[in-house]
Amino acid sequence: MPPAVVTPEPAIESARFEHMLLEFLAYLELERGLSRNTLNAYRTDLLQYGNYLCERDLDAIAVTPEQMAAYAADLSSGEPGERLASATVHRKTAALRSFYKHLRREELIVDDPTAGMASPRRSKKLPNVLNQAEVSRLLNSPKGDSPQTYRDRAILEVMYACGLRASEVVGLEMTDIDTHEGMLRARGKGNKERIVPLGRQAIHAIGQYLRSGRPKLVKGKPEKALFVNFRGGALTRQGLYKIVQGHARTAGLENRMSPHTLRHSFATHLLAGGCDLRSVQEMLGHADVATTQIYTHLSGQQLKDVYFKTHPRATSD
Repeated sequence: MPPAVVTPEPAIESARFEHMLLEFLAYLELERGLSRNTLNAYRTDLLQYGNYLCERDLDAIAVTPEQMAAYAADLSSGEPGERLASATVHRKTAALRSFYKHLRREELIVDDPTAGMASPRRSKKLPNVLNQAEVSRLLNSPKGDSPQTYRDRAILEVMYACGLRASEVVGLEMTDIDTHEGMLRARGKGNKERIVPLGRQAIHAIGQYLRSGRPKLVKGKPEKALFVNFRGGALTRQGLYKIVQGHARTAGLENRMSPHTLRHSFATHLLAGGCDLRSVQEMLGHADVATTQIYTHLSGQQLKDVYFKTHPRATSD
């Protein structure tokens, strides 16, 4: 089943823009786990941008910073009472910055025309994180002894054990797993490789999958991918999303998580357990430790929640 993103209307700049927009929206849904409302907002904002380009015979790939600045100014223009709300302008510029960041990550552009735009207000909302009981409920969701059950159990255990991105999970190959040493090799953004430890539960789940699941799925085909679909081919991000969401429903967590939620939970639980920030940064594959620091704020909030729930004099007068 394809992503839930609605196909854009044809009246935009080009077929190439349509393709880039759909790929971007699929990334936001499957990799970032954004809500339907957010996806629709990004879609609307970028369709507006596509129509703007079409009207001026501009190419999204070749837009200059000056042309981008002119578009940003156009968003903010208008008579009092008819201008877009400040929050709406911030959202639309945020959509543009995210879109071009994605194009650069996919190596479709070299220079980002939004680099000189004023940064939109950053959301202070912290990432959604499961507590340890909820993680256990999710990881215990796959029941039975079918090949797909062994695969799903291994996938969920690996995602939580290693804090992998969805793209990293489906990119794993057979040679990336060393269950004897308890290590996994992940390929992150920019194809950068990192080594992440595997816990005993993940090693056990992988072992079961390799013995009793994967051979029945690949049926002797020479497939390099570690995780495969029911046809024996490499699992896609869309397939992974369906697996995670299916077990989230079973565990009563449907509205609480996406594949990225296990990554957030991995980092938060490590820090709450005393792991140092640099080690978590290394395991997550973050280039900048500042990206990892959001989890320290999250852990601090959780500590406060526990404190006020359990300390006998925390709330008494």
